[in-house]
Amino acid sequence: MSTVTTSLADVASSDSALRAFLHGLPGVDRVGADQRAAMLGTRSIKTTAKAQAIDLAISMVDLTTLEGADTAGKVRAMCAKAVHPGGDAPRVAAVCVYPDLVEVAVRALAGTGVKVASVATAFPSGRSSLEVKVSDTALAVAAGADEIDMVIDRGAFLSGRYLKVWEEIAAVKAACGGAHLKVILETGELATYDNVRRASWLAMLAGADFIKTSTGKVAPAATLPVTLIMLEAVRDFRDASGRQVGVKPAGGIRTTKDAIKNLVLVHETAGDDWLSPDWFRLGASSLLNDLLMQRQKLATGRYAGPDYFTLD
Repeated sequence: MSTVTTSLADVASSDSALRAFLHGLPGVDRVGADQRAAMLGTRSIKTTAKAQAIDLAISMVDLTTLEGADTAGKVRAMCAKAVHPGGDAPRVAAVCVYPDLVEVAVRALAGTGVKVASVATAFPSGRSSLEVKVSDTALAVAAGADEIDMVIDRGAFLSGRYLKVWEEIAAVKAACGGAHLKVILETGELATYDNVRRASWLAMLAGADFIKTSTGKVAPAATLPVTLIMLEAVRDFRDASGRQVGVKPAGGIRTTKDAIKNLVLVHETAGDDWLSPDWFRLGASSLLNDLLMQRQKLATGRYAGPDYFTLD
């Protein structure tokens, strides 16, 4: 990003330096972002390209269950579907569960290549002490989690206490050890596109491996304009720092059409370097079945109902 002149190493040296940097980022043209996202969302993909896009989307899914009624049996069933979604469809990228169910998922997915992700840091509210957040993260990693999905303190961010948010992300990143850190911005609570851009940069500066739109518990969640802004942020951050960061839209992505719109957005905004499960994920609990149904329709010409596939 040509307008970024401050050394990134010095940005978090003080609260005032961090504030100056974040508020010095270019403002987001809301009308322009909405219009570009809407335009890209109308792109039509047919036949062979659509089949390839569906398989790519399946390989990017973080198959997720984050309910109070989750059981070990439900997680094991979800893990089986993650490895063998249906027919010759590719396996998904990861299974995402609460920390107390990480061990169940780790055992079920051993040797499959499907990663285990876990939410942490007092998900979904983030309303807890740093000590609890770090402990929550460390316990999930000790149980075998490959990836941690943390939530930022939106109250601190919205009140301008950016250094507090940076310090929490950095501390959780340290607690992750070798696990990757996905930082959830909860964009539905950030109010403005400018805040989405600032929160994206703040998370990346603090060490995020991925930035993620939402917990899935707050509406609106993963809108196309918000994902566009986050993709622009990771693209510009790599230009400025040399480090590539992934993006994960989550919440409200339910159909194959939604998934393909996101893939078009990645291709046209960040570029093909991000068209990989290593750099782009789709957080979803119900998307996979629609992708499988559309996949079968392309292969056979027949559209199977959802009862032909296991429940997510």
